[in-house]
Amino acid sequence: MRNYQIQGIIIKRKNVGEADRIITVFSKNHGKIRIKAPGVRKITSRRSSHIELFNISVLNLYQSLRGSIPLLTEANVIEDFRIIKKDLKKIGFAFYICELLDNLCPERQENRKIFYLTQEIFEKLEGSLEEEEKIVDEFEENILSFLGFIPESFALSNRQNFIENIIEKKMRTKDILPLLIS
Repeated sequence: MRNYQIQGIIIKRKNVGEADRIITVFSKNHGKIRIKAPGVRKITSRRSSHIELFNISVLNLYQSLRGSIPLLTEANVIEDFRIIKKDLKKIGFAFYICELLDNLCPERQENRKIFYLTQEIFEKLEGSLEEEEKIVDEFEENILSFLGFIPESFALSNRQNFIENIIEKKMRTKDILPLLIS
């Protein structure tokens, strides 16, 4: 039995059973980690607002000796990026960033550079007026470089195809983005 605390960005969530949710968090110290959040879909849950997508939260976890997936015991939001959540175009770009993180980053491998890069990109998205595409392009370039897929300052003619070849599947959110931009 082990209790520990992480700080991370909520990048994915999946409903399980009647009241539970599996969330994927990109944390500062543990990299990408999947967490079971029991009871958060109940209307009386105090933790549900703290584990919304795109939030940066401090999460208290319990890891049993036999269990493979940690359980969420407590959560506190640090930054909720409200401006992103109010703008449909920015939501689309934020989903794309989260999909990239989920597909490119392996589980449980610490990568502080990517954590801070993602945090910085969300802050830029929240403050930007019309530069969202440029911000996301910068993120794509940096994450591919940080993960070792391309050398630093290497120009790719078609980054989208390159990413899809790496993850061996089509990026779903990239198809939706043109609809949101127009």
